[in-house]
Amino acid sequence: MSSSTTNTTTIGTIGAPSRRNTELAMLIFAVLIPVFAYVNVGLAKDGTVPAGVLGYSLGLGLLAGVAHLVVRKWAPYADPLMLPISTLLNGLGLIFIWRLDQEPSLGKAMAPNQLMWSTLGVAFFLAILIFLKDHRVLQRYTYISMVVALVLLVAPMFFPGVNGAKIWITIPGLGSLQPGEFAKIIIAIFFAGYLMVKRDALALASRRFMGLYLPRGRDLGPILVIWALSLMILVFETDLGTSLLFFGLFVVMLYVATERTSWIVFGLLLSAGGAVAVATFESHVQTRVHNWLNPLELLNGGVTETAQAMYSFGSGGILGSGLGQGYSRLILGIAPKSDYILATVGEEVGLAGLMAILLLYGLLIERGIRTALAARDPFGKLLAIGLSGAFALQVFVVAGGVTGLIPLTGMTMPFLAQGGSSVIANWALVAILLRISDTARRPAPAPAPSTDAEMTQVVRP
Repeated sequence: MSSSTTNTTTIGTIGAPSRRNTELAMLIFAVLIPVFAYVNVGLAKDGTVPAGVLGYSLGLGLLAGVAHLVVRKWAPYADPLMLPISTLLNGLGLIFIWRLDQEPSLGKAMAPNQLMWSTLGVAFFLAILIFLKDHRVLQRYTYISMVVALVLLVAPMFFPGVNGAKIWITIPGLGSLQPGEFAKIIIAIFFAGYLMVKRDALALASRRFMGLYLPRGRDLGPILVIWALSLMILVFETDLGTSLLFFGLFVVMLYVATERTSWIVFGLLLSAGGAVAVATFESHVQTRVHNWLNPLELLNGGVTETAQAMYSFGSGGILGSGLGQGYSRLILGIAPKSDYILATVGEEVGLAGLMAILLLYGLLIERGIRTALAARDPFGKLLAIGLSGAFALQVFVVAGGVTGLIPLTGMTMPFLAQGGSSVIANWALVAILLRISDTARRPAPAPAPSTDAEMTQVVRP
């Protein structure tokens, strides 16, 4: 028997390196930067290093280390930047919330609870990577996910509103949860599964008008149903952010699936028309739009929320007033730890620091889109672009509302703002993206070499 006959095993895998060491190096910086920020805040406020700096450092480092080990074991070819960016944003969010806790006028301390929710979010992240072996399994639950998403979106309707919007549900023993944060992931799963099957029918056009391919009348049904559902959320729950996210996510995924610009045009027209129609009779939406258009108008003896945020940004200038040296206590009453935490960021680290944080969000979104481009299956492509699109829409809606670009919607900045539902849902979102990325970047095994006997059978007539 020749030596070539004995070598019948597969020769490993070939392709790009796993980049896990790059991820580890980035994670070290992602932990050190929040720790230095923590020390900086303590020195600015009290002139001493905070007593809890060691515990915070070990806690954040432990979370990052365990997450890295799990990724190295169960998703070795996943994108190397998503985990470090998420860790850095989450760590900075904890620091800014703790910094705001130092202002007695802003209520009770929320940093310990946020750290607990962050730990739970990382645990959820680990569970998804360990137990979700293949993202294509989610395609089996396309219509089940639709039912679950609708339940999550409708549930807040039966609970009392908070600050004019019904976006919370109360669970005894757990407190309040915002189901819309989890619904965005489940909706993306449904849209990915549905559009993968229906994309050919939705891509057909019946006529061309002004350079646009108009969809057939019967194919307008899905987008009209989603439009109606988003309006129902806006009317009954006065939740401008979730309705915008819900409808915008569907239009983005529809465009990616069909490559028809006409769907974008129809989506924008329906979105604008629905918002105007609801604003004519919904007082909460009218108030948000009025405050956006008239930020310097006196409101209850003071200025509007948008104006107070503008003052914070203006006070920070280019380089900021310094961590712990801003005047966040002056923006009392507009949720500075959640909706308006970007105002504190802009004041204390300035335009330069705010742009750096927005660039981190942009880079995380870009890595998600790159994952969608690299995915080998259509469901993975649509799911990755859906999750990345949902994340991008939420960042735009929150940042745009705080900076005065669009009316305030009441959503929370991913990873940065206070909110247990938000941090858990976004860690889950990153975990699914990493699973898709691992599948997309994993090199195929090299083919096994043929034996002499096999070669003889092939050559012999």
